[in-house]
Amino acid sequence: MTKRKIINDPVYDGFLSIEDPVILQVIEHPYFQRQRRIKQLGLTYLVYPGAMHTRFSHMLGALNLMKRALETLKQKGVEITDDECRGAKLAILLHDLGHGPFSHTSERVLVDVPHEEITLLMMQRMRDESGKWKVESGTDAQKALSMCIDIFTNTYHKHFLHQLVSSQLDMDRLDYLGRDSFFTGVSEGIVGTDRIISMLNVHDDELVIDEKGIYSVEKFIISRRLMYWQVYMHKTVIAADQLLLSILRRAKELKLSTFNFQLSTFDLDRFAEVDDDDIMVAVKHWQHSDDEILSTLCRNLVNRRLPAIRFINTPFEGVECDYFHGTGELHNRSYDFNDQEIKVLYKDGRCLPISEASDQLDRHFLEKQVTKYYHYFPKQ
Repeated sequence: MTKRKIINDPVYDGFLSIEDPVILQVIEHPYFQRQRRIKQLGLTYLVYPGAMHTRFSHMLGALNLMKRALETLKQKGVEITDDECRGAKLAILLHDLGHGPFSHTSERVLVDVPHEEITLLMMQRMRDESGKWKVESGTDAQKALSMCIDIFTNTYHKHFLHQLVSSQLDMDRLDYLGRDSFFTGVSEGIVGTDRIISMLNVHDDELVIDEKGIYSVEKFIISRRLMYWQVYMHKTVIAADQLLLSILRRAKELKLSTFNFQLSTFDLDRFAEVDDDDIMVAVKHWQHSDDEILSTLCRNLVNRRLPAIRFINTPFEGVECDYFHGTGELHNRSYDFNDQEIKVLYKDGRCLPISEASDQLDRHFLEKQVTKYYHYFPKQ
């Protein structure tokens, strides 16, 4: 009998039904279960209390959208085999597998290996292990995960499948905008996900949007820009991130931290055991350190005594940086012309970049990068 799981997702007000034996096996793998213990938005819950959702829920949500996108494309006559569907679903399901504790925050200090590289290593390890998995007869898990890796790395010959996983209009971005908006309560991130997916198409092996979906894509691009300032780059979130980074740097300097991973001696299994809980247990323990700097920093994080932070439009000068003071800069661009452009397919067969097709988002608006400089320091 085919095993089936039904998962309730409050973001889409419905259920995700999973019957594929390889996908079910992947979800049960320790690498994937670890995602339950990594928050999608790191320390953002210190600003938006509802932002407690995890990488686990985001990855399942992205799988849900991928399933719907593939069904839409097949209904429009795009040739996609069952094996390709499985490979694309696995690729989006595993796309964030390599994130460290507190997601992007720890990448700067804890791990000197990009999370994309760790994701690929984990995919490859799972593929190598999958020959021992007990799945339905006739199901080749290794073949499925090999195709997943090819799609993820954009080496598979149907490149539009990779675009569904990673592009400027992929299932990852569609899910995290809606999900982050839902759990933070920031309405600027609400986008017409159903409308966008229903307007997806393929033209010359490129993922495109039918012309009737152009206004939904315009709102998607603007919403993403707004969410960066409202949530991802919120000044208090940046202050909290800097506090955690100072703690990890100080612990590393004192040789107290066991959470240091370098590319040259990278231990995948040890990395896969570390999550948000481990970091916070260590922080709570270090509150009682004999080192005054470390103990003060840790007490500040545990009790939410975050640094003050100031944003300006020009670089700060003459600031002496230490564990309590520092400067940095943030960049926000709604669209990247160095990446593959979002294209609009017209009924007459023309296919134009969104920068030419849209009468709202001209090239000047899209390529404009806003840079802000910040200075954090103890509150008086």
